[in-house]
Amino acid sequence: MSRLPSTEVLRYTAFSADPDGGNPAGVVLDASGLDDAAMLSVAAELGYSESAFLTASDGRGGHTIRYFSPKAEVPFCGHATVATAIALAERDGPGDLLFATPAGTVPVTVTRDGDELRATLTSVEPQVFDIGPDDLAEALAALDWPPTDLDPALPPRIAYAGARHLVLAAATRERLADLDYDFARLEALMHRLDLTTLQLVSRESATVFHVRDPFPVGGVVEDPATGAAAAAFGAYTRELGLVPDDAVLTLHQGADMGRPGTLTVELRPDDTRIRVSGTGTRIG
Repeated sequence: MSRLPSTEVLRYTAFSADPDGGNPAGVVLDASGLDDAAMLSVAAELGYSESAFLTASDGRGGHTIRYFSPKAEVPFCGHATVATAIALAERDGPGDLLFATPAGTVPVTVTRDGDELRATLTSVEPQVFDIGPDDLAEALAALDWPPTDLDPALPPRIAYAGARHLVLAAATRERLADLDYDFARLEALMHRLDLTTLQLVSRESATVFHVRDPFPVGGVVEDPATGAAAAAFGAYTRELGLVPDDAVLTLHQGADMGRPGTLTVELRPDDTRIRVSGTGTRIG
């Protein structure tokens, strides 16, 4: 089935109030007339790392949502969630939303601060897993990173908060900035390990990080601002005791691509779920 002529495809960026910053996403607020092939076609035509499709609404802030990269459906996408929430807030006003995603239920709250809207999503229950030495070696080989370029204070792990991400910490900001990887080799490993992105990080201070996210499984070299990976990274930092259990982390992403964005990650001692927030705006 091809896209219906009446389907309105909106374009928003998330994690920046500047249309030229953050991570762009397609947003379809009424995808009830689209089948899987049509949604994938829309996502591929846009070429953004993900697009979001609302397929049902209960009229009380509850929505069923699906996410497609240009190549496949993904279980959860943070930046497209933020983009969709801001699009709904522009139409209906700020407030509380509840998204039924393939990964689970994700509450989102949108608030207004002056001229800016800010969305805060609450992740599904996160998990953190070890990675085997052979898989780690293959990831480093695909990145062309020698093991000595890793930060020993932030050990490699696979983290999940709606989607799986391999967290690798660079010892220097310069190492993180120099990203030139083997697309096919990394894509093959990621399919085998069921990874959505690699969350590559460099620590600036106790709670400030620079991050980059290769996304070859989605047909995209790099994701400019990755909310799902930010949530997974929050779980990673808490699991490893790298930050206090009430920390607020600031993640800077996209600067190396010319699309700077900021993601705020909140940990709460009374809730194992992770909160990720950011601004957003319509493109065009």
